[in-house]
Amino acid sequence: MVRTRNGRHNREDGVKRNALQDRLMENQQKILLYETILEHLDVGIHVINQCGETVVYNATMSKLECCNADEMLDKNLLSAMPHLTEDTSTLFTALRTGRALNNRQQTYINAHGQQVVTVNSTTPLQIGGRVFGALEIAKDITFIQELAETVMNLQEKLFHCKKGTVSNGHHPNTRYVITDILGESAAMKTALSYAVRAARTASNILIYGETGTGKELFAQSIHNLSPRKNQPFVAINCAALPEQLLEGLLFGTTKGAFTGAVDRPGLFEQASGGTLLLDELNSMNLNLQAKLLRVLQENSLRRVGGVNEVPINVRVIGTMNMEPAEAIQEKRLREDLFYRLGVMTINTPPLRDRKEDIAAYTAAFIGKYNPLLGIRVQGIAAEVKDVFRRYAWPGNVRELQHAIEGAMNLIDDEAEIQFHHLPMAFRANLVDALQLKRENLRQELMSFDRPLTDQREAMEKKLIAAALAVAGDNITKAAERLGLTRQVLQYKLKKYKLK
Repeated sequence: MVRTRNGRHNREDGVKRNALQDRLMENQQKILLYETILEHLDVGIHVINQCGETVVYNATMSKLECCNADEMLDKNLLSAMPHLTEDTSTLFTALRTGRALNNRQQTYINAHGQQVVTVNSTTPLQIGGRVFGALEIAKDITFIQELAETVMNLQEKLFHCKKGTVSNGHHPNTRYVITDILGESAAMKTALSYAVRAARTASNILIYGETGTGKELFAQSIHNLSPRKNQPFVAINCAALPEQLLEGLLFGTTKGAFTGAVDRPGLFEQASGGTLLLDELNSMNLNLQAKLLRVLQENSLRRVGGVNEVPINVRVIGTMNMEPAEAIQEKRLREDLFYRLGVMTINTPPLRDRKEDIAAYTAAFIGKYNPLLGIRVQGIAAEVKDVFRRYAWPGNVRELQHAIEGAMNLIDDEAEIQFHHLPMAFRANLVDALQLKRENLRQELMSFDRPLTDQREAMEKKLIAAALAVAGDNITKAAERLGLTRQVLQYKLKKYKLK
């Protein structure tokens, strides 16, 4: 009995040891997994313990701060970074206060004396309400900051150098006037008439349309047709910059607003008296949109970190690559900002809805590239005209321009652009579009599992229901919409049991 009992105990101990070894192995694998993830993230990760000593410092943070991990790990942060203090370090601030610091822009000197600009999010690490460390996630925006400041400086110098000078109807920062916008289609004529009317006023404008439909061309043309044409035209792409940097660029900064901040006017102040174009407005963070709304309402702003109100006189033109209603529904545009900014709205129609304009664009692009390329192309072949007419042009006018330019680079002494001159990428798009069209048609044919009569009646039923809805259930008005007599419509309503 004793021997049996001891054997059972030994087996149980062996099972426990195996379970413990399996758990240790699992934990080791998890640690290796987490370490691998940390080392391959494209953001800097820095963690300190409750004593302020660095316990995690990944490769991206090491590259960002130009410090080896050995210089930071297991060392007090303030000793490794002598320029920091407990008050200026966001990690120590989070450790001391127990509060998170989100999206803070910082400009600081690293351990090797190099200036670094980052956007940081720092959070305290807690267990049971007790702070045992702090985590910082940093993204390097040094290059973006330098590029943005260079653009601002050049733009400011350009304006001061050419202030008050307008040649051929152009402001120095613009290239287009209203006569540069081509198009004889009804949709384009409507957009142009709105642009001409908008130019007369000082109201803000929202221009929306697909990529490649000429939204910035409209914005520049409106400015050059307006009473503000002798004043600055300043443009910024809202999708190209992080929120913290964009805010400083728009509203300006005050010395001390954040580490490394200087007194600098923003784009609103640089555009004083003129026009500010906010391209891809729907890419702007909603919090920043709220601040923009306040500026538009008050006609004044506060620089980042400032307390004084700066009056502004700027007309704002916003552009979006989607319809306002869709942007509002998807939480990409504040509804109150739309009402403030979209005093006038202009829709730049897609090329597929105005293919009668293709001929004018084609002639204009050929005329543009002939002298540039030293050739004498007179037009496009009938086959190419047919292709252009059938194609859906997802890239709109910009895609057409690239197709013409690409084709003219392949021409020798021919007078017309032939199909084989078209760029290979464009021809590949044509093939893809044709295949998609054929597949959609095939799917439609496969769905016809009922006789044609039944299909026709189903469609007729839908159209009648839609007409009734539009007419508010008024049979006479619905009949007029459908081109039927009241008696015939009543017969069909009874037949389809719609009323």
